[in-house]
Amino acid sequence: MARSTDLKLVRVSIMNAVHDLAVLVARDEGLFNDEGLEVEVIGTPGTAQANAGRQALRDVIFDRTMESLYNTGDVDQYRMCEWGVMKRTVEAVSCGQRPARIVALGAAMSKMAIITAPNSRIYEPEQLKDTPVAVSPFNGSHFTTLKMLDHSTRSEAASDDLDGPTLAAMFRAEAKAAELINANPARYAHYLVAEAQGLLAAHELQTWRLLYGPPMPYTRERYTATYEWMLSYPGLITPGAAYETAVDNRAWV
Repeated sequence: MARSTDLKLVRVSIMNAVHDLAVLVARDEGLFNDEGLEVEVIGTPGTAQANAGRQALRDVIFDRTMESLYNTGDVDQYRMCEWGVMKRTVEAVSCGQRPARIVALGAAMSKMAIITAPNSRIYEPEQLKDTPVAVSPFNGSHFTTLKMLDHSTRSEAASDDLDGPTLAAMFRAEAKAAELINANPARYAHYLVAEAQGLLAAHELQTWRLLYGPPMPYTRERYTATYEWMLSYPGLITPGAAYETAVDNRAWV
């Protein structure tokens, strides 16, 4: 289908339905179009997908394919766990990556868990003290494990090429999408069911667990708390990054 020349094209990456549901709903309900945007959603292999396969889980697990697309300019904006975005934006230049800035606190919140075998006699995280735990590095499971299963939220990153009014329009659409999801989460269960590729039926989903909120400015207080927590672990993030260089709330100016 031909793209309307009246709409501004923005390319965003998504990794899985539960974390990016507000983006998918905003696209399919026409909410981005209402804001004068045509948002092209580009899927990337995520380990939460049933068909992630070898590419995401083995061959390029350290390459972070979502960020690879951003580095090559194929997408303008992406979201991931708050700590992953923090590390990515703070260390981008020193690591030879395409620069990005934190532009919002994201819409999705998620809960992760450490899974043990039924006969392991491990009942609480504290029993794993001094025990190696396998997690994929520098993403949600890594940071959540360190924070002893605390709540995890998403944050949003974008290049300086994506202007404030465009970001504001995107976030308004995603805020409306979050309201639609919270009002009737079962209506949007098909996104998660499709991703599971037959391993999950709609009636098996506890859709009441889905909770989304409007994208919000990334405050100095939040930056300081998250960044200082990451600095408390050796080698987790590079020191010396200022709020003014890592964060740009231009969508709310």
